[in-house]
Amino acid sequence: MNVKIVGREYELRQLARYYESKQSEFVAVYGRRRVGKTFLVRNAFRKIDFQYAAMMNASRREQLVGFANALREQGLTDVAEITSWQDAFGELKRFLGALPKSRKKVVFLDELPWMDKSDAVFISAFEHFWNGWASARKDIMLVVCGSATSWMTDKLINNRGGLHNRITLHIRLEPFTLKETELYLKSRKFRWGRMMIAECYMIFGGVPYYLSLLDPSLSLAKNVDFLFFRQNGVLRGEFNNLYASLFTNSKLYIGIVKLLGSKKKGLSRDEIVKGLKISDGGTFSKALADLENCGFIRCYTPFDKKKKTALFQLVDFYTLFYLNFIWERKVNEEEFWSKNMRSSLRNAWIGYAFEQLCLAHVRQIKQGLGISGVITNVYSWRSSKQDGGAQIDLVIDRNDDSITLCEMKWSNKQYTITAAYEKNLSNKIETFIEENETSKTVFIAMITTQGITPNSNSQILDNNLILSDLFV
Repeated sequence: MNVKIVGREYELRQLARYYESKQSEFVAVYGRRRVGKTFLVRNAFRKIDFQYAAMMNASRREQLVGFANALREQGLTDVAEITSWQDAFGELKRFLGALPKSRKKVVFLDELPWMDKSDAVFISAFEHFWNGWASARKDIMLVVCGSATSWMTDKLINNRGGLHNRITLHIRLEPFTLKETELYLKSRKFRWGRMMIAECYMIFGGVPYYLSLLDPSLSLAKNVDFLFFRQNGVLRGEFNNLYASLFTNSKLYIGIVKLLGSKKKGLSRDEIVKGLKISDGGTFSKALADLENCGFIRCYTPFDKKKKTALFQLVDFYTLFYLNFIWERKVNEEEFWSKNMRSSLRNAWIGYAFEQLCLAHVRQIKQGLGISGVITNVYSWRSSKQDGGAQIDLVIDRNDDSITLCEMKWSNKQYTITAAYEKNLSNKIETFIEENETSKTVFIAMITTQGITPNSNSQILDNNLILSDLFV
């Protein structure tokens, strides 16, 4: 390993273990754009014998010229003009075959989906390279990466053709957790407390690239102003690039996330179709699946397990922040965030973002509740009453004949449960039990930033977690 990487211990162990195997290995690393896939691979191995990063929206000829140049730059100086992917992989075989047989050779193909977009026959040539040559050897470590998660899962991991069951290891690289974000920021000399780190997470998510843009000499608010609201802010123009790089028909995908961003409690499939005024067909189904696979939206199976009433919510923190404060807003104030730290718009956003922060750390919540050893299923629930009824975003259905309903509240100080809110909680519990006809014991838990102010109303709670519990 070339540098110390914060987090990713499991992924690094897996890559090291497969590198040390006595056979050729085919590894697929996939995940959201900017999550650190390339950085992980480049720093997991002492030496990468050949690497090529595909170019976005490049033609077949441009990709092949780039591939040939990469071969020349990395040692195969006599490469002639390459006119097909069959020739490209033939030259790669010639290059690798001349290397010492005493060690495993690492081949890294980055953004593999972009190679396939440029040439319909790419995948067949790629299959032939692995099936007909590399897999028969003992010394090839083929690592491929892709941000287009749906392509990686459809064409590689779930392939039903020549690459069926050929992947020997696949790693879905997730954004950092809160704890990993804290460790990363500390490694870069940030001195922020956990409240500020949590707010940072609710803006940038645990996306390493976004976090790498932060300046430790500035406050969080000043960093946000600089990256989002300055005229040429790096993350001001990231949104369109993000979706265009992942999805061919990015207009549909942006339409879905924009609609979900305006409906914080989530929408059913039918409600999305109606809101966008589109047909409910295969294209729409694929868009939902792609967005979910890439981690932009989450599908919550309802507690009654009727898939048709499942709710979709926008959960990508960067997208949520962008839609709330940048999209179609003509903000010319370069210090917009610093000057709106106490605005109602910001308070409305942070309440919902904290709910999503909690939902991204269910494992930590279960540990805080002392039920990490209990088999559980996680659901959402929305009352069937037409007046809007009650809703619980996190229902933990436990195998010990119990159910925990979780409420989440952001506050800059201890949260006080008023008599009105206690009544609201009681109504949620009663309605949940009544509508689901459950015989299980139902508990109510609250997750807050600073804890609960003890009073007669707080006695309704069975458990109370605080922000630090999410940093496990």
